Amino acid sequence: MKHSTPFNKPYLTGKEIDYIKDAVHEGKISGNGKYTRKCQEYFEKKYSFHKCLMTTSCTDALEMAAILINIEPGDEVIMPSFTFVSTANAFVLRGARIVFADSRKDRPGMDEDSIEALITEKTKAIIPVHYAGIACDMDKIMALSEKYNLFVIEDAAQAIDSYYINKDGEKKPLGSIGHLSAFSFHETKNIISGEGGMLSINDKKFKERAEIIWEKGTNRAAFFRGDVDKYSWVDIGSSFLPSEILMAFLYAQLENLESIQKTRLNIWTKYYKGLSEWALKNEIKLPLIPDFATNNSHMFYLVFDDIKKRTVAINRLRDQGILSVFHYLSLHKSKFYKNKHDGRQLKFSDHYSDCLLRLPLYCDLSDSEISRVINIIKKIKF
Repeated sequence: MKHSTPFNKPYLTGKEIDYIKDAVHEGKISGNGKYTRKCQEYFEKKYSFHKCLMTTSCTDALEMAAILINIEPGDEVIMPSFTFVSTANAFVLRGARIVFADSRKDRPGMDEDSIEALITEKTKAIIPVHYAGIACDMDKIMALSEKYNLFVIEDAAQAIDSYYINKDGEKKPLGSIGHLSAFSFHETKNIISGEGGMLSINDKKFKERAEIIWEKGTNRAAFFRGDVDKYSWVDIGSSFLPSEILMAFLYAQLENLESIQKTRLNIWTKYYKGLSEWALKNEIKLPLIPDFATNNSHMFYLVFDDIKKRTVAINRLRDQGILSVFHYLSLHKSKFYKNKHDGRQLKFSDHYSDCLLRLPLYCDLSDSEISRVINIIKKIKF
């Protein structure tokens, strides 16, 4: 069924095709060419990331991170259960045991105060997921990292152009705080290339090895210098480099990041203002932006009391040609992880799995469509 108001619609700035043609004329479209370098330089300059490597997906960036911190069988990694499966799979593939943290009561991000009790002598890393582009409390997480000598890898898939404000009032881009971080440019994100991702390297010690892994686990320069034994080989099997076609598309988006973000924030704000009174009256939660976080308008969601009310809302909107969608299913209850989980109840993760509903949000969403979505929701009878 085609919806008159889809959940997402890819946005074109107008330069994408021109840059793709230019990439082809450059004569190198397999990766690590002109537009890959332009994208990497953009992020390094704008957000002060130490080193950026563009990847074919956020999944690949997470897999690179797992390789870089030398995840081995028996290692434990702490992450939220309410996240996309790639967050966990990147570490499971290298033998790690996943220890799931619950979500917060007030919002879907992981409960930072629950992490320390999950740390054991086998814990190697914490993976905070900045859900909806809203920061986790990174002061708390980095304090645990320092106390227990743990790596922190930020899953910043949804967090482009979003910031954390630390205890000293310093504003830091998400993805710049942990040792490593992973971003996504999937077509549902703010800035897109269809598929695509990026590894941000904030700890300098990972830079050289990351570049080797990025290039299929090889280092030809080292080979010709005769010091190839200096490097350890990794079993990766394929390149993490994205096509120049994707990077040309992405660069056109990056040139228009500010206008895209402004448009999305305008839509997000209209949803919030239009639904605040209704939500309060019906005891339905809207997104919460804590004092230490900024809002990149990646997502607008509603959290209902129970799954029945959410189902009523989904069906009502669908009947009117509007596609709204739920989000993650708690990973600790999936068939793969169910028997591997330690049995703890993660009630808030399960609550968001059952009760959270995402509304359409894309740059071409008109004022009349926004008003229509709001009015239909406000007329729903539960």
